[in-house]
Amino acid sequence: MRTLVILTLLAVLVMAATSYESHESMESHEYLNPFLNRRRANDFIQADSRLRAITQERIRERNKPPQEHQRELCEDYYPCEMYAFRHGYAAAYKHYFGRRRTK
Repeated sequence: MRTLVILTLLAVLVMAATSYESHESMESHEYLNPFLNRRRANDFIQADSRLRAITQERIRERNKPPQEHQRELCEDYYPCEMYAFRHGYAAAYKHYFGRRRTK
């Protein structure tokens, strides 16, 4: 009988120790409502900043310097790219595309 009382007290102590809620866990807003609604889910991302970044990227694509266009042309043509590894992109573009003949 005495061991039963001791085991019961021990079980109550273990249960009390494991079910204790500290003050720090109560500070969190997620304790009361762990889910966000749809409107607040993406509040940290501003929609206009994303659109502005996309617009700036499109403007940069249209206003590339001529060297960038030359480099892209050279990268698409394998022999030109291999020549560029050895002599540079400016020389490779001039070698493969600079002497174009027009009729």
